[in-house]
Amino acid sequence: MIVSVADHVATVTLDRPDRLNALTFDEYAALVRWFREPPAGVRAIVVTGSGRAFCSGGDVEDIIGQLFARDMAGLLAFTRMTVDLVRAMRGNRVPIVAAINGVAAGAGAIIAMASDLRIASPRGRVAFLFNKVGLCGADMGAAHLLPRLVGLGRATELLLLGDTVDAATAERIGLFNRVVSEESLLAEAHAVAARIAAGPTFATGMTKEALGRELDVSLDTALEMEAQAQAICMAHPDFRAAYDAWVQKRPPTYA
Repeated sequence: MIVSVADHVATVTLDRPDRLNALTFDEYAALVRWFREPPAGVRAIVVTGSGRAFCSGGDVEDIIGQLFARDMAGLLAFTRMTVDLVRAMRGNRVPIVAAINGVAAGAGAIIAMASDLRIASPRGRVAFLFNKVGLCGADMGAAHLLPRLVGLGRATELLLLGDTVDAATAERIGLFNRVVSEESLLAEAHAVAARIAAGPTFATGMTKEALGRELDVSLDTALEMEAQAQAICMAHPDFRAAYDAWVQKRPPTYA
């Protein structure tokens, strides 16, 4: 992968275009390490792929073929490493924008889904292929995350059948936030990331954390969690900075 940082926005580019950006063992591990602790000062992340694909999943030769030589302990070590990537993406408080420039299949579909926002070009398409190759469709958190994006009925269809979803359909069912021209994809993704990066970083992190934590709690618990989160934000300097800017009729400057 290639990482660049400019104006508090990090761009993570999966960079094996000749293999449709398929993941290797080493690349999985590198992504986990990077997303667990993005560099200081990074306030938003764009993840994309080089060439004509976003990510085609695990490399057939470098990963899939080698799994047959592993015992159950070895297989479980690998699958736990793959889910660690989702934990790292969802667990850090920096919002992630996926710029889906082509096929996102298997683990690539999960990386897109584990991002906070998904912007695609018309060439962007998603396929949850696991069931088609004899694996459980509920891989890397798919059965948890996907129903929350598209609903249980649609998620069941996608995970059981493994059909490829084109960009227009993905936008219509809520899997993609928006579809833009191929030429403007990265500019649009960076513009969204820049808006996030220019906002109140502390409150943004609290918002991402709340969206994740409140998926599995009762309304009463969610209300108390949000009351506490809001009180904490009210004590943060950014809240006063926003108020002072409003009074003085100028843009706010956040910490």
